Amino acid sequence: MSGDADARTGGRRIALLIEYDGTAYCGSQYQDNGPSIQSALEAAINNLTGETVRAAFAGRTDAGVHALGQTAAFDTESNLTAAEFVRGLNHFLARDIAIRAARAVEPAFDPRRHARERLYRYRIENRVARLALERNRAWQVPRALDVAAMQAAAQRLEGAHDFAAFAAPYEGSTRRTLRRCAVSAHDGHIEIEMAAEAFLPHQVRRTVGPLVEVGLGKMTQEALVSLLQAAIPASAQPVAPALGLYLVSVKYDALDFGRVEGDG
Repeated sequence: MSGDADARTGGRRIALLIEYDGTAYCGSQYQDNGPSIQSALEAAINNLTGETVRAAFAGRTDAGVHALGQTAAFDTESNLTAAEFVRGLNHFLARDIAIRAARAVEPAFDPRRHARERLYRYRIENRVARLALERNRAWQVPRALDVAAMQAAAQRLEGAHDFAAFAAPYEGSTRRTLRRCAVSAHDGHIEIEMAAEAFLPHQVRRTVGPLVEVGLGKMTQEALVSLLQAAIPASAQPVAPALGLYLVSVKYDALDFGRVEGDG
């Protein structure tokens, strides 16, 4: 599924690996209140091929959320190769959106339903001085954080649980398996990584907020775990701001973008 052998046959489905700065967008998918990554991508496809298509995404990111490795897919009759799609779409897209790679995939490929793991990263700058370069790309927390306490609390969230407390109100099962919840720090740069097959709406941000409360000494680990046990919808507070969140990667059984041109 990761090859481009049928690049000249037409009637294909193309998968894209997309990077974007979400600051200027209302989210990855169509919204009534502003521009979206989806609308920008579909406009670029139309400019490149003359086709009106609907692009499907692996995950819905909120306003202000960024992506290093979002996956999208669309159907096309164009005979452009994968490399030509990368170059052509990047020509028409604004500079805060970049197509990193493209692959021809099976017609039934669904970037959301076929995903096997999603990895999110949340970035915190733990410093007093205001942010300049990172002002729209990380959450500034000026008070000192106890990283060891945050690490211990994060580990207790791993595994299969009812994460209702850590999500926006949601119809359907709120049980998820959190495969990874890890906190790392270096010179005031703190990153929280969470991996799962699927996440609930706002789950990462509603997890990061309480972890920061633990780091500030405002919440105990036991209080954090009690939120899991009570499973009261949307009870985990505060909600971390969107600007520090990144969709890092999405894994599939039958799609591998391989080494992306320009990566070290």
